[in-house]
Amino acid sequence: MIIVTFNKPDFEYDVHSLLKEFFPKEDIQMYYREPANFEGNKNLACTSHLITDETQIDFDGASHRFEIRFMDGCSQNRAEESSGTQNEIEKKERIEISWSRGDEPTVSFRTFETTGLERKDRKNLLKQELYRMVEEGLGRGLPWGTLSGIRPTKIAMKMLDEGADEAEVFRYMKDVYLASDEKAQLSVDIAKREKALLDRLDYDNGYSLYIGIPFCPSTCAYCSFTSYPLGVWKNSVDEYLDALEKEIDFTAQKFYHKKLNSIYIGGGTPTTLEPYQLDRLIRKIKCSFDLKDCLEFTVEAGRPDSITREKLEVLRKNGITRISVNPQTMKQKTLDIIGRHHTVEDTIESFKLARELGFDNINMDLIMGLPEENIDDVRHTMEVIKELKPDNVTIHSLAVKRAARLTIFKDRYQDMQMINTQEHMSVCEEYCKELGLLPYYLYRQKGMAGNMENVGYAREGKAGVYNILIMEEKQTIVACGAGSSTKRVWAEANPDGTHRIERCENVKDVRLYIDRIDEMIDRKRKLFE
Repeated sequence: MIIVTFNKPDFEYDVHSLLKEFFPKEDIQMYYREPANFEGNKNLACTSHLITDETQIDFDGASHRFEIRFMDGCSQNRAEESSGTQNEIEKKERIEISWSRGDEPTVSFRTFETTGLERKDRKNLLKQELYRMVEEGLGRGLPWGTLSGIRPTKIAMKMLDEGADEAEVFRYMKDVYLASDEKAQLSVDIAKREKALLDRLDYDNGYSLYIGIPFCPSTCAYCSFTSYPLGVWKNSVDEYLDALEKEIDFTAQKFYHKKLNSIYIGGGTPTTLEPYQLDRLIRKIKCSFDLKDCLEFTVEAGRPDSITREKLEVLRKNGITRISVNPQTMKQKTLDIIGRHHTVEDTIESFKLARELGFDNINMDLIMGLPEENIDDVRHTMEVIKELKPDNVTIHSLAVKRAARLTIFKDRYQDMQMINTQEHMSVCEEYCKELGLLPYYLYRQKGMAGNMENVGYAREGKAGVYNILIMEEKQTIVACGAGSSTKRVWAEANPDGTHRIERCENVKDVRLYIDRIDEMIDRKRKLFE
């Protein structure tokens, strides 16, 4: 357990996020004592506890204790307090950080001036000093430095849009966020390719469409998406499609005057649908929307145990331009551990079948950091991928969420090795380069193995536009289906260059979605009024 105390609540979310990157397995508890004159942000973004005179904090069980003190210029510094003097610091603002381990006295102490700095700069300085303190104490850093957000390329993209050159962006990522050379350069490279792709879109008059199919053959151990075993819901799928079509009708009517730029059918596993159900859904979409401005139409075939020749023929007949056949790994033992009820051979056969039927834009998802996988297993997986020659490869770093079985039943997996390093990611990158695939989108998640990232690689002309849009948040995405989340992006930029974004979510439960479909539609109606 790690305990962090503040003399007032400020930047507590940023401190919590950064420490969690260094200590992913530790429970972090935050405490603060709010001064009577504090007028800062009281909408705390993480769980913090107010200390009162009666509060008893048990520090005995803490592996680490951090104390952060904001000195406003009229407060004594630590040296003055310990010496008993009452001198005041002359109109200077500063922040003090101390770090103790267990019962030991203070291991590290830092103090730095923040007089005259804007809030954003104070935050960055605090994170930099805290980062350097922990890095020196542990003897290791983090690949992404102080960055704990999920969209690091947004920073690089914004700078490029404002006219900065590549060298300036690289240096900014290094100096402000302390990112490694590899990650700073990766941000620049991907931002350049994203910008070239997104410049083709009409943000003011365009939008994208997501359709969620919340069924899977089985639930993978790492999965936290909206997904239900098809065996339980098989007799309700047509009823689900009835409700989904009603939501599609509303969307088509509401956005008839807009340009539909991309369509993504995900889940779950869309190919759990029977061939006639797949055909019904895709024909409904094609009949409801004007597709002349649609740059791509993606269907996640996903699980090889859901793919058949007849289903692929339905997709091909309906003009689907992009599909995914997702192995996650080419090690059979790992597939068994994570609950994917298919073989490595099933994946290879499904991919070859898709090629035989003429699909020329196939993505394959892989996950680094799965249980019991080592670097040799990663090389083996990439050798098999190299033989298949997919058009896209997405390298995911395992991120175990609270709703995943790896967390819920963690006692079953606690003795299993789950490791991801820069070496793992570099091996994948080298194989992708050999295949002629270049990185084109990137995002991060909390709790990622090795503090790494997810990177999409693609051949020239095969990059997934929807993947970039969902991360860069520059265009409205209308989402239909159980558990889906619609994101409205206002075209007019804020003074700082960001965009106003509002969301509305559909209920996750399939039965509730069916029964309350009119409510789901009404949520969208209100969002887009």
